[in-house]
Amino acid sequence: MPNPIKARLRRARRTRAKIAELKAVRLAVHRSNCHIYVQLIDGAAGKVLTSASTLEPELRKELPNGGTIAAAAAVGKRVAEKARGLGIETVAFDRSGFKYHGRVKALAEAAREHGLKF
Repeated sequence: MPNPIKARLRRARRTRAKIAELKAVRLAVHRSNCHIYVQLIDGAAGKVLTSASTLEPELRKELPNGGTIAAAAAVGKRVAEKARGLGIETVAFDRSGFKYHGRVKALAEAAREHGLKF
């Protein structure tokens, strides 16, 4: 039986290879049991443009737990606002091998609602 972490990383590599061909700004998501993290990464240079997570002080004040769907939606809203501030409207969604379900889906939908296109 394959290790689930290795399987997730294999899926992530496959997705990132397809996104790399586009040379687009990548919205990379990582989730743990307690928190969710998002980075906007420049496709050409490979540099992090901005990030958001449930560890940010503003979000920690309003969210008692960083591992919920509501927390993921708040992070999605926050990263969309930061992206708009940088003039970024279109991104490629990199779910890092995680299922598009639950917190990952909530984050993506919140980012779309607040102006990001992917």
